Amino acid sequence: MGCCSSASSAAQLKNWDCIMITNRIVLKIKAVDLEQVKSSKREWKPLEDRSCTDIPWLLLFILFCIGMGFICGFSVATGAAARLVSGYDSYGNICGQKNAELEAIPNSGMDHTHRKYVFFLDPCNLDLINRKIKSVALCVAACPRQELKTISDVQKFAEINGSALCSYDLKPSEYASSKAKGLCPKLPVPASAPIPFFHRCAPVNISCYAKFAEALITFVSDNSVLHRLISGVMTSKEIILGLCLLSLVLSMILMVIIRYISRILVWILTFLLILGSLAGTGVLWWLYAKQRKSPKETVIPDQPQVAEANLRALLIYAISATVFTVILFLVMLVMRKRVALTIALFHVAGKVFIHLPLLVFQPFWTFFALVLFWVYWIMTLLFLGTAGSAVQNEQGFVEFKMSGPLQYMWWYHVVGLIWISEFILACQQMTVAGAVVTYYFTRDKRNLPFTPILASVNRLIRYHLGTVAKGSFIITLVKIPRMILMYIHSQLKGKENACARCVLKSCICCLWCLEKCLNYLNQNAYTATAINSTNFCTSAKDAFVILVENALRVAAINTVGDFMLFLGKVLIVCSTGLAGVMLLNYQQDYTVWVLPLIIVCLFAFLVAHCFLSIYEMVVDVLFLCFAVDTKYNDGSPGREFYMDKVLMEFVENSRKAMKEAGKGGVADARELKPMASGASSA
Repeated sequence: MGCCSSASSAAQLKNWDCIMITNRIVLKIKAVDLEQVKSSKREWKPLEDRSCTDIPWLLLFILFCIGMGFICGFSVATGAAARLVSGYDSYGNICGQKNAELEAIPNSGMDHTHRKYVFFLDPCNLDLINRKIKSVALCVAACPRQELKTISDVQKFAEINGSALCSYDLKPSEYASSKAKGLCPKLPVPASAPIPFFHRCAPVNISCYAKFAEALITFVSDNSVLHRLISGVMTSKEIILGLCLLSLVLSMILMVIIRYISRILVWILTFLLILGSLAGTGVLWWLYAKQRKSPKETVIPDQPQVAEANLRALLIYAISATVFTVILFLVMLVMRKRVALTIALFHVAGKVFIHLPLLVFQPFWTFFALVLFWVYWIMTLLFLGTAGSAVQNEQGFVEFKMSGPLQYMWWYHVVGLIWISEFILACQQMTVAGAVVTYYFTRDKRNLPFTPILASVNRLIRYHLGTVAKGSFIITLVKIPRMILMYIHSQLKGKENACARCVLKSCICCLWCLEKCLNYLNQNAYTATAINSTNFCTSAKDAFVILVENALRVAAINTVGDFMLFLGKVLIVCSTGLAGVMLLNYQQDYTVWVLPLIIVCLFAFLVAHCFLSIYEMVVDVLFLCFAVDTKYNDGSPGREFYMDKVLMEFVENSRKAMKEAGKGGVADARELKPMASGASSA
């Protein structure tokens, strides 16, 4: 009996051990599954890790830049530099040097050592379509400094100065003969002076280019108006320079004002927008009711159909305005709680500029880099225009054209213009994002780097140039088809039918909208890269998820904030223009204000756009940081917020509203529920 009981107890213990082992295996499997789930959900870890991103795209961009350098070197090495700087005549001879004879080209291979200037027989005959001067070019020893009215003056100029202005085949004594017909310059020969460094004889009187000026400036009908406009700009150059500096100062002052009165400014603009919409709708309905009630007073005699059409149009406008006003009112009603976030972000953006003052100068460095690249690109383009083999055209003159694969270097060069320009702009976005991210996710602002901007540039160069190259290439892929369609539309203008014109314009509009959306997504992707040091695709996906979760907030910031900044630009332009009118009013020797005011207002808008676009960029970066902060932190120990006190007040107010909404109704509680831990705030 004892043996049996001991055997059964041993069996029970063995079964119990098996059950315990099985449970342990199950628990281990569940733990592994939980670890896999946790590892599969990547968390945001601001500024903790830093690694290189999108290295293949950086290598591709470097190879592309090497190709751009090859194009520049090829155009210079093939003699294009000498032809561009010294100039060449219509027979392929470079002025100022001894030339080799070209096969089957008459008058080639001439010695022009003493003929250093290019002279055009008809310099005012411009081909606006092909962008060149339709005139015979000769190498001469000197440019005519005074106007030559007769052929005798041309002959005397050649004998005295030793500079023949007619064809190489003619002697000065033959200029007056019938043999010289079509081989001498068009009379009268305008006074000209050599262009510095480029040795071309250019007419001194701008009226020579009246046709060209009229093609560019449609409101100019006579040369005297153009002359007065340009002379007015030269007379008022000190005033123009002072007004440009004024726009710069006003832009800086506005950035400070926005920080301190952002709350009042946003609500005033919102109130004025709703009030203006209501007033416009009321006026339209009043006009419709008045015209319908007393049609005899408004009907044009013998044209009742016109009055009917006007009445119907007023009804359509009134209904459309009513729908717009209702939608606007509902949107403002829904977003009223989110306007407070916009105000807080603008306030914190002002603090960012106080801690990071070098952000203000960021547009200048970007503009300087763009200008340097554009100068290089234009010079290389000019070199390419004079590179290639000499080819005789239909008129018997020489043109330089490239054949074979080399002729496609033009397209490569154009793509380089778009990609590298977008790359420079993307570097600015990444630099600003990196500096603002460092400011936001540094709990103690006293521990900020000495120069966060330079630290951000350092991180960009060391780790994230590949990400910038990839993002700028995506924008380039959208821009190139849009530019091609715009070129096709300009070439077919007046030739295509209405359907083709509508399709082209629709495609151009769609590509433009896509480009704007990608620009916004790219900017947020750069911010995500600056936070987590992830590659472009991962950052774009993470940023897109955050933006979708906070769609209403994004809409509020992009409507209220962008509208306020736009009004700021308008304010700076109007203030600068008003100051220009007052200053030019005291200038008695100049009465035409059109061109100086246009120049000043354009410059003021560009300056305001540069400054306020940086402000807008800082606000967008702060919003993404705030959304990440509220999603992964709740203020509890170990999960403290990184945000500023102003944003903290917004969060506390939202929590109070959430508690009150939880007591009062389900809808509002659901609206503010994402403020809980692990989710995005409402």
